[in-house]
Amino acid sequence: MCTCIQLKTKDSYFGRNLDLEYRFGEKVVITPRNYCFSLRNKDILKTKYAMIGMATVFQNYPLYAEAVNEKGLAMAGLYFPENAKYFESKERQINLAPFELIPYFLGKFETIAEVKEELKKINITNESFSSDMPLADLHWMISDKETSIVVEQTIEGLKVYDNPIGVLTNNPPFSYHMMNLNNYLNLSPYNQENQFSRKVSLNTYGQGMGAIGLPGDNSPSSRFIRCAFYKLNSICADNEEESVVQFFHILESVLMVKGSVITKSGKCDITTYSSCMNQEHGIYYYKTYYNPQICMVKMREEEKNKTDLTVYDLMEKPSFQLINDK
Repeated sequence: MCTCIQLKTKDSYFGRNLDLEYRFGEKVVITPRNYCFSLRNKDILKTKYAMIGMATVFQNYPLYAEAVNEKGLAMAGLYFPENAKYFESKERQINLAPFELIPYFLGKFETIAEVKEELKKINITNESFSSDMPLADLHWMISDKETSIVVEQTIEGLKVYDNPIGVLTNNPPFSYHMMNLNNYLNLSPYNQENQFSRKVSLNTYGQGMGAIGLPGDNSPSSRFIRCAFYKLNSICADNEEESVVQFFHILESVLMVKGSVITKSGKCDITTYSSCMNQEHGIYYYKTYYNPQICMVKMREEEKNKTDLTVYDLMEKPSFQLINDK
């Protein structure tokens, strides 16, 4: 359960809510240029570009949930249960395990046009990182500074969708979400005139009634509609502070409150963290469920040129500013 968006003001911003019933030891991780990944297809990926994002690190391998590289290409993996289909390795294709996709594309490419061309050769394989880490069913949103796409590999094969909305959630497949938007074409940020009948006098009695019918539940299809509505109607100044704050407000519209979604095992799905990445300047902003303060990590030149990973623990403890302390 996750929601991913891209928002453009003066700069471009990419990020997501990560909704889970558990934590996975995530930290903000910077992978430098020329960092080597041993791929399962026996190739060695030597990154051309540095990247920053949220990851768990195992054996010096950052398992990214989302990241952005120094050229502004960003990518996130979102839960896609049962629909995701991974295959055995295939000849004459580039075989990549799901956890290899983010470092592969962000380590090598700058634009969506380049990514699209490479995707023609890609087969996503059914290899997990280790025997005690089961495969995660995922699909991906990828964005450069101007354009977004969605990548899904189902039983029908690998599909690449243009994403003019700049939003992705979970099931069903992306094509359904785009079709489902048509069911909400009557929604508006403006109060509307009576369309019900000329035979009865009806009037609005409060602000916001133009969006009556906007779904409020936590299902993926409802979060897609709600997030798209707020994002596409967003009015925001183009400075960094207001852009970042607006980005997080949009994600807050689909945040999962503890106790509102209970899994089959009786656990609570919550928005464990929300992220916002400035694609122009390689800045990673985040806040966690228990610490709503916006924290930031900059990908500096010294970290881009290191030989090893740079790892930052999350600031989980909330801070409160007392303004009347004598």
